[in-house]
Amino acid sequence: MKAFMDEEFLLETKVASKLYHEYAEKTPILDYHCHISPQEIAEDRRFDNISQVWLGGDHYKWRYMRSCGVEEKYCTGDASDHDKFIKWAEVLGKAIGNPLYHWSHLELQRYFDFHGHLCVDNAEEVWELCNKKLAEPSMSARGIIKKSGVTLICTTDDPIDDLHWHKQIAEDPTFDVKVLPAWRPDRAMSIEKPDYKDYLKKLAEVSGLKEIKTWAALKTALQTRMKFFSEHGCVVSDHGLSYVANFHATEDELEEIFLKRMNNIPLNKVEETQFKTAFVLFMGKEYARYDWTMQLHYGVKRNNNTRMFEATGPDTGYDCIDNYTPAAQLADFLDSLDKEDALPRTILYSLNPIDNAYIGTIIGCFQNSSAVGKIQHGSAWWFNDHIKGMTEQITSLASLGNLSGFVGMLTDSRSFLSYTRHEYFRRILCNIIGNWVENGEFPEDYKILGEIVENISYYNAVRYFKFPL
Repeated sequence: MKAFMDEEFLLETKVASKLYHEYAEKTPILDYHCHISPQEIAEDRRFDNISQVWLGGDHYKWRYMRSCGVEEKYCTGDASDHDKFIKWAEVLGKAIGNPLYHWSHLELQRYFDFHGHLCVDNAEEVWELCNKKLAEPSMSARGIIKKSGVTLICTTDDPIDDLHWHKQIAEDPTFDVKVLPAWRPDRAMSIEKPDYKDYLKKLAEVSGLKEIKTWAALKTALQTRMKFFSEHGCVVSDHGLSYVANFHATEDELEEIFLKRMNNIPLNKVEETQFKTAFVLFMGKEYARYDWTMQLHYGVKRNNNTRMFEATGPDTGYDCIDNYTPAAQLADFLDSLDKEDALPRTILYSLNPIDNAYIGTIIGCFQNSSAVGKIQHGSAWWFNDHIKGMTEQITSLASLGNLSGFVGMLTDSRSFLSYTRHEYFRRILCNIIGNWVENGEFPEDYKILGEIVENISYYNAVRYFKFPL
């Protein structure tokens, strides 16, 4: 029987062990998509206790705690940080088969030098151990980033953001990790939202416009803000979509749709979809012009529990996989941009794992010599970033495309301790490749194998996004 999460965790063969320890483990981390706060990096936040850095904002943990019957006060409520940690320890001790068990223990091992298994019996001991460690000077937000071997972080930023904290970080000579903004224009696209007109007022103000009451004015405002983001180092965008649509409308029809919304006339689903299609197509062309990468995250149905959404707000653990898989629309959408030679480097993430194969076949239709893996099948996302989900995504990509050109893992997290997800991913990657070699499916040539592993772990992303490292 193997030891619990030791140095050979998830590494089933000698080849896998060699690939991980001699190649993957030694490469830096590039986190090209996350949700951590640039303000907390700029101010080098310190954490009073483990709950602040571990449980605050972590809807993965809250979701699991609720499934164990834990009261909401211990998740998003007013229980003390100590009591929240104790409750988490109680339920984590029984989280067999859940990736949270592995993630949490990797974090305890790497940042707190705790190599046991957290449960109700040792919760108080681990609470004290972690808090003592957090009091050390090296365990500030910046210290954790440096300890993790991170060289660059892309946060998630709205077009109306003034990027004050990014500027402050960039001008600080004492911190050499690059922290770049990433353009996330979801609110500018969400024409159906009740607060859309209020948002447009803010967008107009920061764009130097008197008002935004036309589709043309909206595009002008977005172009103005993209220029501002570009001046602050932005080279990547991200869209959160329900699905990827391809319902076209003329410019006159789009102006009519926009005018209806400005006059508070409800839009039907066709009009809403036409507007969103036009929005993302316009953005795609701008990304191509700026040489940015476009990320599309889709296949999710959000905020399903109305009562809890009203009580706790968005991003608190009430989203699910959407089973709508518009393969034809996605292909046509990419083709709409490609026909105008305006398809930027694009990464596709579906929350639905049954979409792996169709993504793998679609991306092959739009690859060319402008970039290795110009269109990427993004890493296993959200409900899929566990052993099974990562294995399926990696093997599907390898079967249908170019795994060696894959840009690899991202944290997609709000926690400064989540960089161990890169380790988790790298161990799984090395194990898959190791098994192929052991089975005689690929030669034991470490010059090639080591290069593939290092590139997927780090260097492909540096080249693909054209980050200034």
